[in-house]
Amino acid sequence: MDLNRAREVLQSEGLDGWLIYDFRGSNPNVSLIAGGKPWTTRRLFLWIPAEGEQLLIVNRLDLPHTAALPGTRLVYTDRLELAKLLDKRILLAGRRLAMEYSPEGALPVVSTVDGGMIDLVRSRGVEVVSSADLTQMLLSKWSDAALHNHLRASAIVAKIKDEAFALIGKRLRSSENPHEYEIQQFILQRFGEEGLETDEEPVVATNERSGDPHYLPTKERSAVIRSGDWILIDLWARIPGEENVFSDITWVGVAGREPTPREELVFATVKAGRDRAISFIQETTKEGIGPAGWEVDAAVRKVIGDAGFGGAFFHRTGHSLSPGRFVHGTGVNIDDYETHDTRRILPGLGFTVEPGIYLSDFGVRLEINALMTPQGVRITSCIQQEIVKI
Repeated sequence: MDLNRAREVLQSEGLDGWLIYDFRGSNPNVSLIAGGKPWTTRRLFLWIPAEGEQLLIVNRLDLPHTAALPGTRLVYTDRLELAKLLDKRILLAGRRLAMEYSPEGALPVVSTVDGGMIDLVRSRGVEVVSSADLTQMLLSKWSDAALHNHLRASAIVAKIKDEAFALIGKRLRSSENPHEYEIQQFILQRFGEEGLETDEEPVVATNERSGDPHYLPTKERSAVIRSGDWILIDLWARIPGEENVFSDITWVGVAGREPTPREELVFATVKAGRDRAISFIQETTKEGIGPAGWEVDAAVRKVIGDAGFGGAFFHRTGHSLSPGRFVHGTGVNIDDYETHDTRRILPGLGFTVEPGIYLSDFGVRLEINALMTPQGVRITSCIQQEIVKI
């Protein structure tokens, strides 16, 4: 993290500093700053002040494992030493500081500090505010290298997606019905061969299983894929490295037949919602600053609701894509459903757009990746325009 930039942002927000607290890897911001998850077992505090010296309060046992973190080391051995260091060096009465906290838990992705620690800090006469905006301004933005590697990953992920659909078709034409799990494992194998990494298994879902947004085939629970099936594939991967960003896409297809009029209608509705997200952002961006995440979600939800499918769209429109170890990042989500995300879409922030309609017999989700730039939204992944005919 750029210390000078951090100081500028803290001062502009009227904050005395940012107190980043972690216990056994509980705070993902520590990983982002360190460029990887430090192996720590005790309480750790990183103090980033608007003015003055950065400090790292760390237990003696964990000190050897924090070399990647900034700050002058203040080492404690027991709880009494820790309390004295916090009070003397950071928790000065009247201070106003940010922590990984969200009022009423409104934004769970940034609300990682437990209530007891917030109580302790406030008991010293300190005002605690949310670090949600700081996180996305200072830790969630893509670097030039991250964009380059994301585009590389996106090209490979798109290719593997095509290979997965092609493998299904080849097997079906040979009268060899593959399982969902087999295609999932093929995708994972291809990720490894192409030098990509992922944090979870991809989704390969047929027919009614594609109507479950979180269905995941396993070796023990996997359906046979047959000619005539509706198929949804959701896959994500990145170039290895905590500074890099996942490419995360979802496509749908039909095997051995033409799509039905109902399937075409649902697909067209989801596609219209997806495209409305991009046009809405373009229309409402002013001076390079995009709308709030909730506003985009509402615009998309209106398209799908007006078509009569509002009750079948039961997740947010999109999630943050940012550096870090998870595909779901720490920046703004495109969300007015699961949360009311008031954060603005700033230049340098990435996100998915992935509306869906989930019915009893099949589901459609069309997921793309996008990056906000000073010139507007840039689509950074492949984009599905027609149902894949396998």
